[in-house]
Amino acid sequence: MWTKRTDLAVEAKEIWKESAEKTTELKGVKSRDTEDNGFKITTVEILDDEGAQALNKPVGTYITMEIDKLVRREDNAFTLGAETLGRQIAEIMKLGDGDSVLVVGLGNDAITPDAIGPQTAKNTMVTRHLVEKMPEEFGSVRRVSVLVSGVLGTTGIESAEFIKAVAERLKPNQVIVVDALASRKLARVCRTVQLADTGIVPGSGVGNSRAAISKETLGVPVTAIGVPTVVDAGTLAADLAEQAGAKDLNPEDLSQFGGSMIVTPKEIDNNVSDISKLIGYGINLALHKDLEIEDINMFLS
Repeated sequence: MWTKRTDLAVEAKEIWKESAEKTTELKGVKSRDTEDNGFKITTVEILDDEGAQALNKPVGTYITMEIDKLVRREDNAFTLGAETLGRQIAEIMKLGDGDSVLVVGLGNDAITPDAIGPQTAKNTMVTRHLVEKMPEEFGSVRRVSVLVSGVLGTTGIESAEFIKAVAERLKPNQVIVVDALASRKLARVCRTVQLADTGIVPGSGVGNSRAAISKETLGVPVTAIGVPTVVDAGTLAADLAEQAGAKDLNPEDLSQFGGSMIVTPKEIDNNVSDISKLIGYGINLALHKDLEIEDINMFLS
């Protein structure tokens, strides 16, 4: 059965409520809205198998941060956004003081909507070699390694296989994977960041699922960070038509006019650059204590 394609838990919950105009309580799922530095935070917790089946998502915690302030380039939005995102990452990961972390950028840097992962990697502080080679100066810094896995079509290697091989060698305590996602609504494209403690199945939102990257496959906790950069054409058509008053539309019927097309904003270059920097800096702030934005700028320069 065709459904509206989305990688976002908050949208999966919306779709469940819309189906058959359900008004009953969604069992096995808890949701709450909060605000931090003016950014709206929605936390969806899938508690059991019943909730997982309803939303078609694994049991776990999903945090969605709305970043409209950054897109509108409001005053101090980047600094406040990075600090807010850093707190959310730290909260969902629950790192121990000595935990080492492997940060993985998924996707294809040559295709802008798919470049969130590789671009984030460029904005992440790599410290493992410094801690090991210069312990006197960097002994108190967390050991962080960064990997850009590439995609199957250009490497011939599944990202999950590549990451597992590196993780077995480096033995990190936790892994962060960063990837582009798909949304059901244009209003959320490049305007939200989702965190999940369940790992990720790359490409699932656009019907091109690859091997899962999760605690079950890697043997260590995996935090997924994603940004919706595209909308499936059929899903978008159904959503826009429903906003115009149409009812009971099937995205599969509408998709036949757009084939396998996906849609992305015309400002995607700037959006990917800005959001990748936001995520990279958020990761840095989460992983290293007492760090300031100026410190990150100096380290990465």
